[in-house]
This record gives sequence, structure tokens and C-alpha cells, in this order.
Amino acid sequence: MIGGHRPLNPRRRPQHSSTELSRGFLGVFGYSRRALELVWTTSHLLSVSFALLTLTAGALPAAVAYVGSLIVDAVVAAMQTGAAERPALTEHALMLVVGEGLLVAALAGTQRGIALCQSLLRAQLGQRVNVMILEKALTLDLAHFENSDFYDKLTRARREASSRPLSLVMRTFGLAQNAISLISYATLLVKFSPWAVAVLIVAGLPAFLAEAKFSGDAFRLFLWRSPETRMQLYLETVLAREDHVKEVKLFGLGPLFLERYRAIFRKLYKEDRDLTLRRDTWGFFLGLIGTATLYSAYAWIALAAIAARITLGQMTMYLMLFRQGQAAVSAILSAVGGMYEDNLYLSTLYAYLETPVATRSGTVVRGPQPDDGIRFEQVSFAYPDAERPTLVDIDLHIRPGESLALVGENGSGKTTLIKLLTRLYEPTSGRILLDGQDLREWDQAALRDRIGVIFQDFTRYQLMLGENIGAGDVQHFADEMRWHEAGEKGMVAPLVETLSKGYRTPLGKWFNDGRELSGGQWQKVALSRAFMRSRADILVLDEPTAAMDAGAEAMIYEHFRALTQGRIAILISHRFSTVRMADQIVVLQNGSIIERGSHEALMQLNGHYAHLFSLQAKGYR
Repeated sequence: MIGGHRPLNPRRRPQHSSTELSRGFLGVFGYSRRALELVWTTSHLLSVSFALLTLTAGALPAAVAYVGSLIVDAVVAAMQTGAAERPALTEHALMLVVGEGLLVAALAGTQRGIALCQSLLRAQLGQRVNVMILEKALTLDLAHFENSDFYDKLTRARREASSRPLSLVMRTFGLAQNAISLISYATLLVKFSPWAVAVLIVAGLPAFLAEAKFSGDAFRLFLWRSPETRMQLYLETVLAREDHVKEVKLFGLGPLFLERYRAIFRKLYKEDRDLTLRRDTWGFFLGLIGTATLYSAYAWIALAAIAARITLGQMTMYLMLFRQGQAAVSAILSAVGGMYEDNLYLSTLYAYLETPVATRSGTVVRGPQPDDGIRFEQVSFAYPDAERPTLVDIDLHIRPGESLALVGENGSGKTTLIKLLTRLYEPTSGRILLDGQDLREWDQAALRDRIGVIFQDFTRYQLMLGENIGAGDVQHFADEMRWHEAGEKGMVAPLVETLSKGYRTPLGKWFNDGRELSGGQWQKVALSRAFMRSRADILVLDEPTAAMDAGAEAMIYEHFRALTQGRIAILISHRFSTVRMADQIVVLQNGSIIERGSHEALMQLNGHYAHLFSLQAKGYR
């Protein structure tokens, strides 16, 4: 199964509530308000400028049309008058031409200003929304990121919703602009006939209703295809990242994964093509209604001019008003349909931003019994939707200065137990105490300040060597003196001596001059990271030497024992030569403790631990 999530079922479509799928037009303006608030808080100046320019751009076209009609009538009057009055009328016509030119220039300036505001707001708002998405991610629990449905929600928010707030605001302002234009057109057009205004509005409705319907269909496609889209992104990562390329090439997986990538595209393209064909076909035929209406109005106005009910200038103005009015109606209805679509997409952003997060209400920074250490009391834990619990009735007591080794097959619950200790998860039942205080009552930052952890799947940051170590204590992330101290304890100092830039050497191959390390060297960097948190009195190492040879491992653990005197040390390892140094060894099987004691006691017990130890020892003979 690629990516560690459940496989995609092409027949399965995510189920969404009717509220999510079909927020009616009553809900459109609710999200418009939130989008406007978002834009306003992003930049007051640009928001006000955008609004004023939009209002101005809405009023100017009608003014241009009106002055145009005056020019035509002035020209006709000058042609029909005597030679004595003609210069004055000619001057008046020229002044009107200059006035219309100034209005057109003002309209062009406002349109340029609107485009400028849109460009600047797009940059600022895109950054603002992306930051909001990332800030929300920092508040989420580990369980969220281990849930495939949540990843679909996150993918939808990051793909479309970051650009939709500005789109919704632009449509809202565009709606206001065209509404002002339409009102000004209607004010002039109603003098010709109130029915002309009614025909103007009604003619655009069929195309609008079809567009709204297809906007809803497009959104449903967007919701349904999130797993497929995420799979495409994952396949791109596998095919184009250096940490995957070795296996892809050696196992010949490239063509297989590329074909799967293409198959997903073909499926998505077919859905898009079918929707686009239906959308454009209906749009074309329904658009013919608007075209027929426009030319019927042309005939109506031309006949009125022939019958001398209106002047030639008025005929020109009404023809322009009807054409521009129809464009305004179309733009208004398109804006409302677009706002409906934006509203649907924005629901995915706010569904993500409003993901409920469990409150961490603990405030305790020290416990009443500092000499009691760590206690697990009847602790059980089950992952969401798991068929059986991962941990069952765990009882443990680790006193300050003691070391504990956790032994068991993969999936026995060793790493989960550490995640509970660090409050990455909460127990399903039972409780965990530190210094006599329930972990749920501890301040989370104070608790994690006490613990230095290196997981087996530690992160290899594409940063400087020193920053990779400094990541273990964000308060001293850039403290070079602390880098050196932690590097000495983690035994990375000999590596540093071989690097021309020392602790400032970039690691990884993503950026220029990066140095790639071996697996064992990376594990020493990770071990140094654990020692960055010098105030931590609980050190947890989850398979910290898996990529090291036996000699390096023995040296690391002798060094580790010396550095953890007086601290609680918890060790997870499959190498029994390593775990035998622990004061207490706990054997886990299927989430339960089946044996515990020192190495000598467990060997005398001749149980599961002794059997595993003998099997491993046999391999070294």
C-alpha cells in the first residue's frame, strides 16, 4: 500500500453532509463576509482603495454612454443649423468629445488601479491564508496527521482555498461594480421603456441557472477526487525525490508508478472533459437566448428612431446601454454563480481551519514527588478505528536514575508507549504520572522540556549540521556553543573535524554545497540533538543505533550510560547486547507486558526474553 494510508477504492466516494455539498445561495454572502474580513485585516489601505475604485468604475460607463449621446445630438444639431450658430455648436460638440475622452481616461485609470490592487492583494492574501493553514497545523494532534480523511481535508484546503478568498472578494466587488453600472443604465433606459429593463434582466437568467448548476457539479468532483489527487502528489514525490530514487531504480518501479500516475490523470481528465463539454454546450445554447434578446432590442430601438420617437443620439445611447446593460447583467449573474462556487470551495478551507482540537488545560510545571519518577497505571490505548488496542493495562514504574529497556516484536506497542509519555497521544484509559502528578495536569511545554527523545524515524533536516543538532532545543536553536557541547556528547565531533565548514556545513542534497551523511553519521547527529536539551532529566532513545556497526553501538552506549547518571533513561532496541545494560527490562507482546526484570533475572526465568536472546546470540556464533 503506497503512502501508508488505506488504498483508494474507485467505487467509494467520500460521504459529505447535504450542508457541505449544497450550501444554498443564502450561504453565499456569509462566506463573502468572512472573505471581506480576511481581506480587510490583510491590508486596510488596499481594501479601501479597491472598494473606491470599484464604485468609480461602476458609475463611469453610464456617464460615457450619456456624454456619447450628447455628442451625437450636438453633431446632428450643428449639421442642421445655420452658419452663424454652427461655430458655437461645433465648440460645444468638441468640448463634449474632450469630456468623454477624460471620462474614458478615468475609466482606464480605475481599471488599472483595480488590477494593481488585485495583484498586491493576491500576493498578500495568498501568503496570509497559507500562514493560517500552517498555523492551524501547529495546533493539531499527531492523530490528525495519521488519519487519511484528515489528509484529504488538508489537501483540499491547500490546493484551492488559498486562492479563493481573493476570488470571492473580487467577485463581490465586481458584483457591486456591475450593480452600480446596471442601476445607472436602467435609470437612462427606463426613459425609453420599463419593459426594456425587464427584458434585459430576464434574458440572462437561463445561462446563469445552468452555470450555478455546473459550479455545484465541479465542486462535488473536487471533493470526491481528493484521495486521487493526493496519490498523484505522492507518486510525484516517490519518482522525483533523492530519498526514494535508489529503490525506484533498483526495483524497476519507475514505469509502474508512472503508469499509475497517468491512469489517475486519465480518470480525472475524463471527468473534467465530460463536465466541460456539458457546461459549454448548455452555455452556448442558453447564451443564444441572450444574443436573440439583444438583437430584438436593436430592432425595437431602431424602429423607435425611424418613427421619430427618439433622436439619433438617444438611439445610439440606448443601443449602447442595452449592450452594456446585458453585459452587466451577465457579469452580475456570473459573479453570483462564481460566488456560489467560491463559497463551496471556501467551505473546505474553513472546515480545515475549524477542525476541533483537544484543549490542553494543564498548568503544572513541577510535581509533588520529584523522587517518584514515571508511573504508568493501568494504561491502555487504541488507535481510532483500530480493531484491537495497541496497549493493554500497562503498569510501569521508573525511578529517577534508573534505566528501562523496552523489548518486543514490531507492533508490540513500544513506540506508542513513548508517544503517550510525551503526550503525542492521550491514554484511552488509565493514567501516567510524572513526579506524582498526572500528565494531563502538566503544562505541555514544561513536560516536553523535561524529555529528550530521538525516534527511530528521526527527521533529517536539510539545514546546517549545527541547526540539525539545535533542533533538539528550540530555545537554543542557533547557539553554536550548545551545538559543540551536544556534539561532543553525541559523539559527532570527529565528523565535524572532517568538514571544512564545521557545524555550519549544510546537510542533504536539496540545496547547494550540501553534504550527505551515512546512516550511522545521521544517527549520531540525532543523538546529539537529544543532548541539546541539557535540562531534560528523561532521555528516550528509540532504536538510536540501528544504522551503526556493533563496535560503534557499544561505544555509544557506554558513553550514553555515563551521560545519563541521575537521569531516567528509556531505551528501545532489538539488539539484546544493548538492552542488557538496563536496570529494568520490560518485554511487550501484543500490547501487554509479559515479562519484566533485569537481564539476569529474565534469563533465569527462561521465558520469551531468554528465547529471543538465545536466538540472537546464536546468530553471532
